[in-house]
Amino acid sequence: MDGFSSELIVLVVALIGAGALVGFMAGLLGVGGGAIMVPILFQLFTFLNVPEEFRMHLAVGTSFGVMIPTSLQSFRKHLAKHAVDVPLLKRWALSIIGGVIVGWAVARYAPSETLRGVFAVVALLLALKMLLGRDEWRIGDEMPKMPTLDVLGWIVGLLSSLMGIGGGVFGTTIMTLYNKPIHKAVATSSGIGVLIALPGMLGYMLIGLDKMKQLPIFSLGYVNLLAVALIIPLSLWAAPIGVRLAHRLKKRTLERVFAVFLLLVSARFFATLV
Repeated sequence: MDGFSSELIVLVVALIGAGALVGFMAGLLGVGGGAIMVPILFQLFTFLNVPEEFRMHLAVGTSFGVMIPTSLQSFRKHLAKHAVDVPLLKRWALSIIGGVIVGWAVARYAPSETLRGVFAVVALLLALKMLLGRDEWRIGDEMPKMPTLDVLGWIVGLLSSLMGIGGGVFGTTIMTLYNKPIHKAVATSSGIGVLIALPGMLGYMLIGLDKMKQLPIFSLGYVNLLAVALIIPLSLWAAPIGVRLAHRLKKRTLERVFAVFLLLVSARFFATLV
């Protein structure tokens, strides 16, 4: 067996395991996107001996690729139920996309440590919010006007671009802090995922084109197309298994499980910076 065949077999087997794990965790915790996917992909690319300086970039870019069809499907379902705040999403769109573009422009020159540091800090803050936060916490009774709304959208796009996540956690948190009903916030955040995933993937493809000789096979810039092709169907297959387990647990228990997961992820990335 030649080197190419061996590399391909190892990559496929590893991706099958990663795809199933992503789907199971997403179904269990009720979230998708990079909060789960990026840490798993980072560990996978570590196992595959991807050069350390490219692992996080490849994990982030590949995460965006997986998110595109899943985000579109989620957004269409919420839109069909008339649950999306379309006017808010339209007002937010340009600033969110602008933040994404700035994010991958930063990632073009930022070392891997910067991306890992951002993920570690934000994961820690989100975990603490889940463990200590209260449903009654509010900043205001309605969403802010311009330019505050633009600034918030830019921050959501920027952080999501650097972390490889769909922005749902940020968007939902911001909207609920401004008294938006949780179901409306979640539905509108599905649209944020669509705004982030496509430009995020294209950007990471572009900034990684000159590194392709040092990346795994089937990588187009910082997006591994084989990972995208395998993880999407496998995660869809495994998600119902996690959902069945989730329905046996209480909401607060699930929140704590996700918070602990984020704490472990944060600690893992902090450890790589030492």
